[in-house]
Amino acid sequence: MSQRAKYLKRFDGTTAFTMGDIASAMGALYAGCDFFGGYPITPASEVAEVMAHELPKVDGYYVQFEDEIASISAVVGAVWGGARGMTATSGPGFSLMQEAIGYACMTETPCVIVDVQRSGPSTGQATKPAQGDVMQARWGTHGDHAIIALSPWSVQECFDLTVESFNLAERYRTPVILLADGAIGHIREPLRYPTYSEEALAPRPRAKEGDLVFGGQRVPPMAQLGDKLDVHITGSTHHPTGMRDVETKAVHEELVLRLVDKIERDREALTRLDVRHMDDAKVAVVSFGCAARPSLGAVEAAREAGHPVGFIRLVGMWPFPGPRLKELLADVDLVLVPEMNLGQVSRELERFVSCPVVRAPKIGGIVHSRDELLAKIMEVIKS
Repeated sequence: MSQRAKYLKRFDGTTAFTMGDIASAMGALYAGCDFFGGYPITPASEVAEVMAHELPKVDGYYVQFEDEIASISAVVGAVWGGARGMTATSGPGFSLMQEAIGYACMTETPCVIVDVQRSGPSTGQATKPAQGDVMQARWGTHGDHAIIALSPWSVQECFDLTVESFNLAERYRTPVILLADGAIGHIREPLRYPTYSEEALAPRPRAKEGDLVFGGQRVPPMAQLGDKLDVHITGSTHHPTGMRDVETKAVHEELVLRLVDKIERDREALTRLDVRHMDDAKVAVVSFGCAARPSLGAVEAAREAGHPVGFIRLVGMWPFPGPRLKELLADVDLVLVPEMNLGQVSRELERFVSCPVVRAPKIGGIVHSRDELLAKIMEVIKS
């Protein structure tokens, strides 16, 4: 039994009363993370703190760097050395990481970035929660690319979706973003630990001599430093062999289309939605993360009052589950979207539905209340 298994088996089936940030760190340990490159930032610092304390216990390495650029860059390098790598940050640090996230997309480096969102722009309200990084998670790095991002709404999901983020990163050879927020990161709730099993983790297909590490199939096998393979790794446009070619249109087109297709082709499989009360709904509330909690409470209260209101929570943020949402919302008269920004998901949803999309934004670091969302539901019903 490995040192990791010996350490984690003690948690099997137990329940802890803990924070979302701590749950994400523990989920990373369960997912096989053995390298964390970090730089502390509110409200994500607890992720780094736990990893610094716990990773050495499972033969892993925590390194605190001078900034977020160095942190994500070190994660990329560690992964090519055979590690399962992760970093955690918040808005300003997430902005600094964007170039390296693009490099990870282009070099097909599986890694996990936890973004515990806070209010912005710039330093903003450093200790206050927000959901303003939705579009940055999708389009933050330049150029055409695809990304996978998941959004937890509870301490348990911080754990579960961190594990899933690692598995998706390995399956698609891509960076995966856990798009958390300061409210969920700092809330305390029960966390039920599953039975630890290394077999439950997605393996990383290893390249052998003669394999194309950057092409030849939708998700090619990955080389590792020390494998004695002749592999060239570059963020520039490259051939399936990895050799750089920044001049040939066909080479760039073939590469980028494959990088996008390997994720977009599986949009349906990557769709993760929490759907409730939609069978009779004439008004639907679509939300995610911390804003979804009072949203569900408002929906339940409206239904108790006899109003046909449904609820959909986005768990998978990107690829955006537009086709499935179009089906679910085909018969509703109106959609209400509570989010802690000025309408980022609302704008995306408008592309897929034919009914009106009513925004319920809230900024300033205070989460919606159930009562204010219930009042908004009743307002749109009356209109």
